[in-house]
Amino acid sequence: MASDFSDVLIRNPDLEVDADNLGAWNTAERRRWGFRNLHRLHRHGLTLRSSRVLPLRTRIDRRIGDMAEVRRLTGSTVFCAMVAAVGRDVAFEAYAPDFGPDIPHSMQSITKTNLNLIYGRLVAQGLVDLDKPVERYIPEVGSGYRGRTVQQALDMNVMNTFDEDYAAPYDPPPGPGERWGYGQEEVAMNWRLPPKGYAPYGVRELARGLEHDGTANPDNLTHYKSANTDLCGWIAERASGRDLKHHLVDNVEGAGLEGCFHISLDCDFVPVVSGGGLMTARDMARYGLVFARHGLGVDGKPVGDAAFVETTRGGRGTFLEGPRQGQRYSNQMFTNGAWIGHGGYGGQFLMADPDKEAAIAFFSVIETGHADDDSYLSEVIAMGQEVLARL
Repeated sequence: MASDFSDVLIRNPDLEVDADNLGAWNTAERRRWGFRNLHRLHRHGLTLRSSRVLPLRTRIDRRIGDMAEVRRLTGSTVFCAMVAAVGRDVAFEAYAPDFGPDIPHSMQSITKTNLNLIYGRLVAQGLVDLDKPVERYIPEVGSGYRGRTVQQALDMNVMNTFDEDYAAPYDPPPGPGERWGYGQEEVAMNWRLPPKGYAPYGVRELARGLEHDGTANPDNLTHYKSANTDLCGWIAERASGRDLKHHLVDNVEGAGLEGCFHISLDCDFVPVVSGGGLMTARDMARYGLVFARHGLGVDGKPVGDAAFVETTRGGRGTFLEGPRQGQRYSNQMFTNGAWIGHGGYGGQFLMADPDKEAAIAFFSVIETGHADDDSYLSEVIAMGQEVLARL
């Protein structure tokens, strides 16, 4: 007779949620550990490796390490790793005492940039029309995206009932017409368990169920919603007739990563392109160099598209406000018109400059309650711009 353990089972403590609406692995006191172990904590995951590796040569430019902002940010308690590369040369490399070149780290929303490469290919091949409405590719999508174009979703220019709010209530899940927040998104990403008594759901189910909230965006401002990214990944799959996982394989092969690229999968085994990636700092520099090469892979073949890269940084997209005013959000990338890149929740940034064929990878972990400090990321960006000016 089979034993019944139901009276002794407990929910996975790493994925449980505390009073501050955070998964245990993402609380301030555990976040530094959680960000470098997320590939062991998410419930489902995929690991990819490149067949050929881009070799990096150490050619340190001591002037970078002498820069005041580089010393300050790499010497802070939240710092983990920084690598600056030009072509195949590592011009600067630094790690915190508890980190190192072989340790993977969560990229968080830097993962979104995979879609820039994917859409570059799809546009160049004529497989997707960015001016078509979302429902052309996802007929079952809800009112939250109906009538909005693929381009608007790529540019974070969609108004609906999702907010990138890390403190939003988690339990119970929102009802019809109510707003969804980041807590519910982490359930979809398989980074936390659903509230007790509720069934799991994936990133596409979340996006499909969002509703229009009756507002508009007349000033063309950036309304950042990670749900847009997972929807765009779904569109890419439908438009190409090809599983999203295979598109990610193309990106990894083109980057020539030395270590593993880990990415979370939702309960339907869909890659979480909105924020599920992990890799080492050196590999994130290698990945950034794909954009710096205008989308060319390590074998000289396109993994993105040069025209799409130039369009991305060519003065289009939605406008950011606050400390990052002057930047835009364009095709799943931030840009100031020269560099393109992306930030990640908790203190990450990737910056690529196609004019200099240079890339900067930066990992850190903000250990405040909800790890959302846009002023800190502005400091990281300003430092990165100074480094690019020296290269």
